[in-house]
Amino acid sequence: MNTNIEEVIIRPEGSLQILSHQEATQLCDCSDEGLNDLLVQCALAVLNTGSKEDSNDGLRAKFPDFDIKVTVKGRGVQVTLKKPPASAFVDNQLIVGLKEHVFAVIRDLIYTRNDILENPQFNLDDSAGITNAVFHIARNAQLMLPNSDPNIVVCWGGHSISETEYKYSKHLGYELGLRNLDICTGCGPGAMKGPMKGAVLGHGKQRNANARYIGLTEPEIIAAEAPNAIVNELCIYPDIEKRLEAFVRLGHGIVIFPGGPGTMEELLYLLSIKLHPDNKDLPLPLILTGNEQSEAYFASIVNFIDVTLGPKATQHLEVIINHPRDVATRMSETMVKIRQNRKESSDAYYYNWNLKLTMDLQTPFIPTHETMSKLNLHKNQPIHELSSQLRKAFSGIVAGNVKQEGVREIEKYGPFELNGDPKIMKAMDRLLQSFVEQKRMKIDASNYNPCYKIHCS
Repeated sequence: MNTNIEEVIIRPEGSLQILSHQEATQLCDCSDEGLNDLLVQCALAVLNTGSKEDSNDGLRAKFPDFDIKVTVKGRGVQVTLKKPPASAFVDNQLIVGLKEHVFAVIRDLIYTRNDILENPQFNLDDSAGITNAVFHIARNAQLMLPNSDPNIVVCWGGHSISETEYKYSKHLGYELGLRNLDICTGCGPGAMKGPMKGAVLGHGKQRNANARYIGLTEPEIIAAEAPNAIVNELCIYPDIEKRLEAFVRLGHGIVIFPGGPGTMEELLYLLSIKLHPDNKDLPLPLILTGNEQSEAYFASIVNFIDVTLGPKATQHLEVIINHPRDVATRMSETMVKIRQNRKESSDAYYYNWNLKLTMDLQTPFIPTHETMSKLNLHKNQPIHELSSQLRKAFSGIVAGNVKQEGVREIEKYGPFELNGDPKIMKAMDRLLQSFVEQKRMKIDASNYNPCYKIHCS
């Protein structure tokens, strides 16, 4: 339902720098070279925080007349919202947190386009160049605090989870907050919101006025995972690969809750890093956790990793069921080891420069029927490379489920087709079928049509 507010003008506060007339023109440019389409997509998503929508097309259908224009006046930037969602307002005033998110969108879209993607200083065909770009985007968003000890726990998990799983993620967030650990997530609903919501209470009990709730997203996924209202530091990366790299560079420990193909994409990405020989001595704790109803789910995950990548991969999987206090304590204790490791190696506490990433993990993967069919899902390669290939397969399924371009691809040509080693493909088929049965593919999974076809023979 559309808002009764026809038009509202807002002005920036916080980290958004003063814009030039040229930058404002870019943000209003509806051509392929302009940023208006991305701005409208991202702004509409953040203004719909809390909605049960995980489709950009669905959002646009609900608010077809929404628009946003950026102008530069003598005193600075002025943003005009046309027919914004009513849920973003209280007594005709835009909620402060959502206002901050809108300006974070503007800040990141402009900076990434002009200072990173179109800046010859950054060689995005080089691994070190990409890592440098990820750093600069984070620094521009003021995500790095140079005088702080390691304390950021990255929480991954599905945006479509059960109520009991959500409550468990809140409980764990509470335990993390009691230990003054900050939370970083994909910033959406479900297992991304729960830890933050719980941590608010834990931080509050400790009178921690500087608690951080960091949200990392990217334009193609933002409609599926619109930033929840608790996020107080939002950063939008240009693609999923740079977003994933930001998680492991900025975070000091990883907790994974139940999820669907997006969570598997994140886990396989992380395993590819941990399995790389150059990273064997770098501490990056990983714990898979959930309530007691999640035990079978994690057993299926461990079984899938065992069948596809083998025992060298499963030894990196620590599963803790229904003991949130133990998970939080383990993370808190590990931060001391990470601090010592960074100190001995002269690496920054706020950015993990020493972590080795390959170009295969850093290069944007564009899921099409051709690229999906050409994935090397066989065991004739190092296991960290196979993990990266499997990551791309799940990334394509995420795209076919919720990303605009991926959905278009499926509508036009039918399901993606995946081929590979029969044991790997059968294991993937079993795992994905369990996700379908548990309604983990999409928020509205009542009539889910698979965007993939797996050939097991």
